[in-house]
Amino acid sequence: MKSISLYVDNGTYLTKVHPFTKLAYIAAAISVPLIGGRLWLFPLFIGVSICFLASGKILKRAVPLIAFSFTILITIFLIHGLFNQQNTQVLFTLGPLRFYREGLLYALHIGLNILNMLLSFAVLVLSTKPSDLVDELEKRGFSPRFGYIINSVFQIIPQMTGTMSTIMDAQRSRGMETEGNLRTRAKAFIPLISPVVMSSLINTRERAIALEVRGFGAEKKKTWLKDRPSHPGDRAAGIIFLLLIGGALIWRISTWL
Repeated sequence: MKSISLYVDNGTYLTKVHPFTKLAYIAAAISVPLIGGRLWLFPLFIGVSICFLASGKILKRAVPLIAFSFTILITIFLIHGLFNQQNTQVLFTLGPLRFYREGLLYALHIGLNILNMLLSFAVLVLSTKPSDLVDELEKRGFSPRFGYIINSVFQIIPQMTGTMSTIMDAQRSRGMETEGNLRTRAKAFIPLISPVVMSSLINTRERAIALEVRGFGAEKKKTWLKDRPSHPGDRAAGIIFLLLIGGALIWRISTWL
């Protein structure tokens, strides 16, 4: 059966690290640069995330996620580089367009923040089995409904991608042109997206029925088939990430006093 999550068990150390340790890293990677307020902190954590992804042999799988964000990043740079309210100093011109230093610096801050968040989440998503994360959350007292939401978030992208691929193959077999120039792709968009939306709604209903059949709404205490052992460095790594957040908070508060 084909997996509907982005996770692949490649046997590296990163897949054995406890999900909560990866969540602690995400919290540190996102909050420390924002609390610290220094631009260089974003590239620092981006580099750390890339190192984790490379050492876990999943960097190649993260490339499509990064490539997808570049459309958004380019748009941000264009809008703020040209039209930001704080723009005063022209940095360079491109034909009739004037790009301003203030807007580009602001766009750089936003762009690095987005890239940092994507890569830090990729460390968790690409190396963690969704069911393991959900089980650990439920063991800590979280509602099964919350776990289901998390599991759905993990699965929605690969599930939609797989459905889109199946529908595209079906439409091609009927003679529809789905590849070519921009006009051809635009004409094929509506016939492709409508079945994807309908299929998602049907899948949601079928999943809800399947969950109830399996006792999702039962109020009795659950038992677990297996316990996930902690990685030897989980506790130390979690403490380090929390100390980084605490250190950033203390440093930030000290600058205000």
